[in-house]
Amino acid sequence: MQTIKITTTQNIDIDYEVAGLGERIVAYLIDIGLFVVILIAALITMGVIGRSSSSEVFIGVLLIIYAVLFVFYDLVCEIAMNGQSVGKRIMKIKVISLDGTRPRFGQYLLRWLFRIVDFSLTGNLCGLICIAVSDNAQRVGDMVAGTTLIKTSPRTKMNNITFKPEADDYQPVFSAAARLSEQDIELIGEVINNYIKSRNNVLVYNMAQRIKDLLGVSPPPEMNDMLFLQTIIKDYSHIIAQADVL
Repeated sequence: MQTIKITTTQNIDIDYEVAGLGERIVAYLIDIGLFVVILIAALITMGVIGRSSSSEVFIGVLLIIYAVLFVFYDLVCEIAMNGQSVGKRIMKIKVISLDGTRPRFGQYLLRWLFRIVDFSLTGNLCGLICIAVSDNAQRVGDMVAGTTLIKTSPRTKMNNITFKPEADDYQPVFSAAARLSEQDIELIGEVINNYIKSRNNVLVYNMAQRIKDLLGVSPPPEMNDMLFLQTIIKDYSHIIAQADVL
């Protein structure tokens, strides 16, 4: 199992399991399969319409739309679906920045532009070779953009680290948790998940200290760092859920 250690913007080191070459290939084939299905549907439509001056214009428009979808598919999907295409989502892999954050538009754009080098000009060889031999399983586009692909399915089930919605009368322990972002909560979850796999207490301690400093809170003496982080997630989830209801 190949992993990559990513230092987040909060200076927390987290180990992610890198997406394998086989998973990336299958995801790519699934995406291509979608366009094969669309193409077949388009050909059937053309056959039904037949040939006439108006139908030729319509067919030309369909071909242009198909070409635009094919060219921009990966870029649009990764931006709209948080680093995933349909194939990547099915294979449970996603694009992530090397600092642990969601890639910026410019990073997605660079990955997309360098598909020409990785796949089109080299017949897929450049991308496949780079993924196979690079330390972080990166193709050229990933190296330039500062991204890689990781697995999104944790080895430990998420219900071990997150919480079900609390009752309406639940009173959050740390109301300041509402000031955190969804990305902060995801990072806390990653830290807890990594602790469950590695038993690295330092990871939990560092994350807890940063959250305490950020929110300006002091947990009670009987609450250890792990319980503190779990409580923060629970409080945040409850506060946000109640705000959505209102």
